[in-house]
Amino acid sequence: MDRTTKAVLKGVGITIAVIAVLVILFNSFYTIKEQEQAVVTTFGVPDTVSEPGLHMKIPFVQKVKKVGTTIKGFAIGYDETTNMAKEDESLMITSDYNFVNVDFYVEYQVSDPVKALYASEEPVKILKNIAQSCIRSVVGQYEVDSVITNGKSEIQLAIKERIVTELSDNEIGIQLINITIQDAEPPTVEVMEAFKAVETAKQGQETAENNAKKYKNEKLPAAEAEADKIVKEAEAAKEARINEAKGQAARFNALYEEYIKFPLITKQRMYYEAMEELLPELKLIIDSSDGSIEKWLPLEGLSEAGTK
Repeated sequence: MDRTTKAVLKGVGITIAVIAVLVILFNSFYTIKEQEQAVVTTFGVPDTVSEPGLHMKIPFVQKVKKVGTTIKGFAIGYDETTNMAKEDESLMITSDYNFVNVDFYVEYQVSDPVKALYASEEPVKILKNIAQSCIRSVVGQYEVDSVITNGKSEIQLAIKERIVTELSDNEIGIQLINITIQDAEPPTVEVMEAFKAVETAKQGQETAENNAKKYKNEKLPAAEAEADKIVKEAEAAKEARINEAKGQAARFNALYEEYIKFPLITKQRMYYEAMEELLPELKLIIDSSDGSIEKWLPLEGLSEAGTK
């Protein structure tokens, strides 16, 4: 081998050595940016590095995968690019058996880079499936007017709580940041018109109920006062009847005592009193044997005579 060949081989060897050193150096360092974490695998065992900056690794032994930790999101019920509706995702049924189109936007963030990479193949897809399941379950518990009008905040909160629970059970390394209802409306124009008609009817119902309550508040005090008056009059009549009955009972007892003492006189007296009551204008005149005339009716004199 001549001197030229040796020089060439030496140069090639030096070049290879330099390249090898550069490759080793290149594979010995990695950089982590802000809003980013790295998963370093050593002989198949993963570990998380979260501090941003320049880091070292063992070339060809340790492998690094970087995971973004910024908040990301996806739409349910519509296409983010075209803003076109996806009825297979948005169309659902409410508790009062009405159909409604509801669009959501889900925001999430990687909470555990190792689990996000190795616990499942597609953690974001799993999150979307969980979200869709929870959305349909919660919306199905509300009436259509609540979904479209004043129940959105409550529905969002209920859905968020369910998703958080599901993610905790599945441990896919992703956490839910927020879920919001973007839009909610009946699926067709005809249904929209029917919904408006129902809303108008409900407003009319509320007006009628308010008027009824107003009428009630105006009439109830007078009715209560009248009822109180009737009760008091009934109690007074009751007392009067009781007193009258007691008086009649006392009169009967007194008459019975007189009857025991003077049966015949008492009978005659009762007969004359009955006749006076039945025939108040009747006058009875009795001609005595000695020719004197006495007036027996009215019976005041007889009553007085009988009690003597």
